[in-house]
Amino acid sequence: MAHPPTYVKALPLQELDDVEAIKTEIRSGNILIVRITPLARRSVDETKLAITELTDHVKSIGGDIARLGEERIVITPPGVRIWRREAATAEAAIPTGSSQKETLPGSG
Repeated sequence: MAHPPTYVKALPLQELDDVEAIKTEIRSGNILIVRITPLARRSVDETKLAITELTDHVKSIGGDIARLGEERIVITPPGVRIWRREAATAEAAIPTGSSQKETLPGSG
């Protein structure tokens, strides 16, 4: 049985309602590059809320999420990990068994 294709999609986060569509895309197995600037220009608080909700959802299903520059985040489905230079260097130097968490805008 053939698996559905995995797409890399670029989507804007323009309002809080877009969070549900992004969750659906991740559950479908797609990799997303989400531009957060449209919502951030309107409301920093809504941007923080959206990113927190996305982070919680992605972590709960075994996906990954990280900041990609100032205006974007990248979100991956389960089974796809985002390589982080800092985490890779730290893990090589000090093998603790835990991974570093990437800080997203508004999450810390």
